Amino acid sequence: MSIRTRFAPSPTGYLHIGGARTALFAWLYARKHGGKFVLRIEDTDLERSTEESVNAILEGMAWMGLDYDEGPFYQTHRFERYEEVIQQLLNDGKAYRCNCTKERIEKLREDQMAAKEKPRYDGHCRGQDISADEPHVIRFLNPPDGAVQFDDLVRGSITVQNSELDDLIIKRTDGSPTYNLSVVVDDLDMKISHVIRGDDHINNTPRQINILHAIGHEAPTYAHVPMILGEDGARLSKRHGATSVVDYREMGYLPEAVMNYLVRLGWSAGDQELFTLDEMISLFDVVDVNKAPSTFNTEKLQWINAQYIKEEDASRVAQLLSVHLGNLGIDPSEGPNLEEVVVAQRERAQTLIELAEVSQFYYRDFDEFDEKMAKKQLRPVAADVLQTAQTDLNTLESWDIDSIHDVIHGVAEKLNIKMGKVGTPLRVAVTGGAASPSLDLTLYLIGKEACNRRIDKALEYIANRAE
Repeated sequence: MSIRTRFAPSPTGYLHIGGARTALFAWLYARKHGGKFVLRIEDTDLERSTEESVNAILEGMAWMGLDYDEGPFYQTHRFERYEEVIQQLLNDGKAYRCNCTKERIEKLREDQMAAKEKPRYDGHCRGQDISADEPHVIRFLNPPDGAVQFDDLVRGSITVQNSELDDLIIKRTDGSPTYNLSVVVDDLDMKISHVIRGDDHINNTPRQINILHAIGHEAPTYAHVPMILGEDGARLSKRHGATSVVDYREMGYLPEAVMNYLVRLGWSAGDQELFTLDEMISLFDVVDVNKAPSTFNTEKLQWINAQYIKEEDASRVAQLLSVHLGNLGIDPSEGPNLEEVVVAQRERAQTLIELAEVSQFYYRDFDEFDEKMAKKQLRPVAADVLQTAQTDLNTLESWDIDSIHDVIHGVAEKLNIKMGKVGTPLRVAVTGGAASPSLDLTLYLIGKEACNRRIDKALEYIANRAE
């Protein structure tokens, strides 16, 4: 059997982190089995669907690298096909027109709830001859007897009695098809073999299976993955923080790290925490997804992101980091090689925003010295050290790490003092007090001209203190 999965978001907002995980699971399953991954935009909610949301979904998927083999297909382009199936159901006596008023439906619901019954349509319009010219909806005639049984790849065997289901609306008064009708037709026409989706859809599945059977087709295989919870146990929402995939990009996360974190939300492969993309594809199987909901843990995501910043190719990190430096008003082309800065600083940050902030002193002069560090290290006794270091550094014909290293050690020997008496005030002078790697590497990356300016600033600070 040819494996075909799909991701079918509704364009009524951004790509939610939960939706991204569902898309990832479907994408991985298709890739693992050499199948096809289809993108479908379920935009039949004409009031809430927007082009902006479509673009946000496509942008989020592109950022995560979830490429699709077919699509995007838009449900609003397929209304003729849905109408064809609705007419087939009407002609076969498996659907009927219903002109019940909104007031009648509300009263029915109130009475059922008062009687502690499950709210459901009572079939009032079954068998009635309702004109197509008067306002009406079309309902699917659900089988009155028997049960729907399906084997869910995550939940196992599920059985629902048809007596628990009602005659759901498949076409609204305005002529538009409803979700349960359009999704059935789409999955059928697009030859979807495996429907991997959130378990909030699990109540729809028996209804959709009944519609499929009514038009003479078998159902695909279903896998309903559990929801993602916030740390308070409630369903993940905006009040827990960022829930949009694109927000995590703006917050300085690598897409590979977000993907790695999401795949581990509800699935595991032993104790392994970090996965290459090839490992995800080879190891993932939807049947191994946990039945219980997963809790979103920001600290764990930050830890994974930090590992990717440390281990990812420096050129890749540099490419992503340049955007965040730009957000700080820094042009990374006007300064040291960004890849070298990444290698020097990558151990000091959990996100690209942090990495940009702790690296900005390489590209622009700081306004003020760290007060505590400056008071301790930029004392009058350090003036001779800084002047000697500045003079000797300016004699260098080649501004490279080894030559800078020799000059720093030479200053200690020349002044007959320990290296700490040279290195610490010099580091504060050129960095302002920021954490940095080895001093020779730090000076090399800052550059000769900037080092001169900053040493001058430190000497001025010392002179002002002495007055």
